[in-house]
Amino acid sequence: MAKEKAKKATVNAPKTGGSSYRAEDITVLEGLEAVRRRPGMYIGTTGTSGLHHLIWEVFDNSRDEAMGGFANDIEVALLPGNRVRVADNGRGIPVDTHSKTKVSALETVMTKLHAGGKFGGEGYKVSGGLHGVGVSVVNALSTSLYAEVHREGGKFMQKYKDGGKPVAKIKKLGSSESHGTIITFEPDPKIFPDRDLNWNTIVSHMRQQAYLVRGLHISILDLRNAGKIEDEGAYYLRELGLDAPSMTFYFEGGLRSLVQFQNRHLSPVHKNIFYVEKEQDGVAVEVALQYVDDVSSRISAFANNISKLHSQEHSTHSSKTVAARSKIRLPATMYWKD
Repeated sequence: MAKEKAKKATVNAPKTGGSSYRAEDITVLEGLEAVRRRPGMYIGTTGTSGLHHLIWEVFDNSRDEAMGGFANDIEVALLPGNRVRVADNGRGIPVDTHSKTKVSALETVMTKLHAGGKFGGEGYKVSGGLHGVGVSVVNALSTSLYAEVHREGGKFMQKYKDGGKPVAKIKKLGSSESHGTIITFEPDPKIFPDRDLNWNTIVSHMRQQAYLVRGLHISILDLRNAGKIEDEGAYYLRELGLDAPSMTFYFEGGLRSLVQFQNRHLSPVHKNIFYVEKEQDGVAVEVALQYVDDVSSRISAFANNISKLHSQEHSTHSSKTVAARSKIRLPATMYWKD
């Protein structure tokens, strides 16, 4: 039988005409436009997970104030019209003019990607709220956002619309004895086809965060069916006494309370929960452990309050429930200064 000649693979010569690729074909996206064009690159998805991530981003900024010892009370409220309101009693976002952007620091944080106090200086020693994202991405993916800052005896506000565009310059509304930041935003229906927030998802997340920051009060209110709120200007809406679903979390035990909660339906082998906390070389580590009468171990790990190993289970003869948390101080190499 005659052998068939192998066919020689051929590669077409590169095209020299027709489809051109020139400098003008390079797209440059200004400001927050890139976020709206490719939201999945910043929040992972435009599904329900990404929708809830907007809340986590705003909350994490408030939570970081608590981790730094500057706040101890955060309220998350679901409002009519698919709006979300997050209030804290931290230091308040600075409102003076930024030397580089020539606009207020508030507007800089709200409209510039990767802008914030977590990149440099002594503003934050630890941070979990900046995932390369920040509140500017929340602004970019919202039809409207209202920022209210109580700081240095004053009350300031600025509104944004249509994906983070400032309606006007920052405005001082008057004096205030409070301190902190209130962010109210409405996710854009053009970005999120389903804007139905899940109450149980939010409650579960906030409960976990309360365990991770000892002494932090976290309140959650579902005011979506509360009708018109007469005095939305109150600092914390829970003070209005509205008849609506609500939850409040506060744990002095930290990770010990978390392990106790995780083992509530199990049979502990020993009553006292093993607990240790130590800081060395700028890294603080906190561990809580309890053995239980079960075949599976449950391990929860967090770095700067961000879950890294969620409820991993292992089959063993001696099982345990472990919760571990590390708090890493930002290294000097991450600092950014004007």
